[in-house]
Amino acid sequence: MADKAGLRQEIRRRERALSPAERLRSDEALCRRFLAHPRVGEAGAILLFAGMGMEVDTRPLLDALEGQGKLLCLPRCLPGGGMEARRYDRRRLVRHRYGMLEPDEQCPVVDKAELGLILVPALCYDRRCFRLGRGGGYYDRYLADYTGFTLGLCRNILLQEAVPVERWDRGVNVVLTETEQFGR
Repeated sequence: MADKAGLRQEIRRRERALSPAERLRSDEALCRRFLAHPRVGEAGAILLFAGMGMEVDTRPLLDALEGQGKLLCLPRCLPGGGMEARRYDRRRLVRHRYGMLEPDEQCPVVDKAELGLILVPALCYDRRCFRLGRGGGYYDRYLADYTGFTLGLCRNILLQEAVPVERWDRGVNVVLTETEQFGR
């Protein structure tokens, strides 16, 4: 099994090789599959993320779910490596120093116990539903005591048989690709 740093480089290389049209088709398929998942329909409150760079573009998810009256949240990074869920308001997004959009301090904090589903970002996932993140550990710490449903999206081209896993790494309940679903 490759080390995490080496796998991150390989995944980024594969991402850069995707054409804009391939990325768009992938994003559309992943968003369609996410919105069709029964657990998404059941969840009253959902923590999403604002996709950046080569990540899945989550704007269509935010728009669709907002139209369904869901309580939507985005993560806000805290000093010391913590994270919290804050209510999504498209007019109150600020850019974090890492580049992602997050709610500003005026957006209310939502307790993780209220979240029926968390969409967990990753550079890639494996068939066991473990993820390779960006290396900051924010989601692993946040998910450590979360008991709700977690879901990940992964492009087929990035899906791994197994990613390196440390004792603190948290997997998700379900991974969706453009064509497959894996669960644990």
